[in-house]
Amino acid sequence: MDTPLERWHEVVRTRNPALLNQVLAQDATFHSPVLFRAQQGRDLTALYLTGAMHVIANPTFRYVREIVDGNNAVLEFETEIDDVSVNGVDMITWNSAGLITDFKVMIRPLRAINIVQVKMAELLEQLT
Repeated sequence: MDTPLERWHEVVRTRNPALLNQVLAQDATFHSPVLFRAQQGRDLTALYLTGAMHVIANPTFRYVREIVDGNNAVLEFETEIDDVSVNGVDMITWNSAGLITDFKVMIRPLRAINIVQVKMAELLEQLT
């Protein structure tokens, strides 16, 4: 049987937003590196993760480290956006059913946060 992380890696590998409904719990929460408030619910979490798939998980995206403890994982990633090197982590928690309940993205350095904020705002404006 595949694990929650294996299913998440499949979402990232295929960049298929339709798979998000299969990995996210109904009450999932998304924590953006640029928004003050967490986004509540599967639909909003899926919207932001879809945006991230287009902006952050571009062809240069790769996970470089993975730390798992029980139903929690921290996945460090690297990517480039408009010649800006981006380093970040996805902090993921899943429930006993194997569905993601909490997804937090943290990004560094400041220049990377700024470019992600601009690109995500442009994309989310198109998606909504």
